[in-house]
Amino acid sequence: MGKTIAVIGATGYVGGRLVPRLISNGHRVRTVARSLEKLRCRPFAVSTSLEVAEADVLDEKRLVEALTNCHAAYYLVNHAETESNTLVEMEHAAARNMVRAAESLGLSRIIYLSGLGEEREAGRSKYLASKYETARILASGSVTLTWLRAAPILGSGSVYFEIVRSLVESLPLMIVPRWARVVSRPIDIGDVISYLVGCIDNEATAGKIFNIAGPDRISFRDVCDIYAAEAGLHKRPIIAIPAAVPRLSSAWINHFTPVPASVALPLIEVLLDDLTVADDRLRELVPIELTPARVSIRGALKEIRQGLVETCWSDAGKMGAPDWLACTESGFGSANIYECNYRAILDCPPEMVWRVLKTAGGRYGWYFGNVLWQLRGFIDRLLGGVGLRRGRRNQEEIRTGDALDFWRVLLAEENMRLILSAEMKLPGEAVLIFNLTPVENGCELVQIARFLSGGLPGMLYWYAMAPFHDFLFKGMLKKIASNAGCRVRLGPEKFEGAGDMCRLPDNWGKAG
Repeated sequence: MGKTIAVIGATGYVGGRLVPRLISNGHRVRTVARSLEKLRCRPFAVSTSLEVAEADVLDEKRLVEALTNCHAAYYLVNHAETESNTLVEMEHAAARNMVRAAESLGLSRIIYLSGLGEEREAGRSKYLASKYETARILASGSVTLTWLRAAPILGSGSVYFEIVRSLVESLPLMIVPRWARVVSRPIDIGDVISYLVGCIDNEATAGKIFNIAGPDRISFRDVCDIYAAEAGLHKRPIIAIPAAVPRLSSAWINHFTPVPASVALPLIEVLLDDLTVADDRLRELVPIELTPARVSIRGALKEIRQGLVETCWSDAGKMGAPDWLACTESGFGSANIYECNYRAILDCPPEMVWRVLKTAGGRYGWYFGNVLWQLRGFIDRLLGGVGLRRGRRNQEEIRTGDALDFWRVLLAEENMRLILSAEMKLPGEAVLIFNLTPVENGCELVQIARFLSGGLPGMLYWYAMAPFHDFLFKGMLKKIASNAGCRVRLGPEKFEGAGDMCRLPDNWGKAG
């Protein structure tokens, strides 16, 4: 107590829940992240016990600066997409940087969290093999490592839970391969956090490896049955097939759930093996009451219905502002940047319009032309993108860093601006911007679509989509006004040159 603890990966699913728990337990926390804007919008960001540091684990110098004067560190860096050898190499390089930084600063401990699995299983799973190598690297230095290996995590927003939820709610019948019948012990996210917090408070956990899991020995299909019962749905008929087919399964999950195949595949690889290998040694050192799977699912459903989901699997990842966002003639050249801009004058204040703007996407859709949006999302899924199924963490609340269908929120300035960066498959880069400006007896609502072409394919794509843009954007402005209870006094009219309406605040992404 009283010493600063670093949390590396504080904007991820686990890190975003760990930080407030550490603070509530009396610890001083320094969050280390690449995307400071994500941290600023978290409820815990106002705590006087919180420090913020910007660093990429691949930049050893910046990492050392970020960890200076810290006592210990949680290392929650996790690249789930282990099909990419480049990402695996980056993960291991980051671990080596962490070891050198920790040694140079004299940290007392590193606490690392990964998936559950035995050494023999790592040879069959690229995901586990990568995590074992990361743990080996972290343990190779002089700083003591505590390694927690968790069973599949149950909780609102977790990959495991979102796959179950989407499949049960969208399919009247399920055909499940062998991995869905293997018994595991899924663990509640709250229990994972309790174990992580308990480890920093108990020196007896230093230098140890612990397998952590929940109390129930159940299969994926059992979890689906429990979910259906708790959600008030009919039990889904399940047809079992003897094959494992992990790649086909990940493609199937990619189609029917918000989780892309690249993220689903590592989970399936882990579920192919017996995951009941957890031990109770950590419970002796960190005594907690484990949460049954049914209670965990019930709690997750309650959080979703009440809009209280703290973090989501899609939170992780770097969020950077495009360099070309506010460019005109210089830098990239105006010939490579395309715009489609509309504006309208409404007879109501910005606050009324913002209440509608901030609910875009998810189950509410995109105000106008939803069939076209759904078609674009379907095409994106076919191309291997995230599509529209990712939805939103919270339908009524929006914050910088949130995933919003196939967009990422770059900026959410209440009653002023909403800037979205495209994460769909594109031959270039794109942003969608809504800008609100007070005028006499009302406000001006501006919608800007900006696209940086990736060569000839990007140019062809833009001109092919141009007729749809004009139809959609005019209709969207009118529908936003209608939903806000506002009358359109002027427009919507097209205009050129958005100028500073695209520009991010000067302090965006900076510490302080």
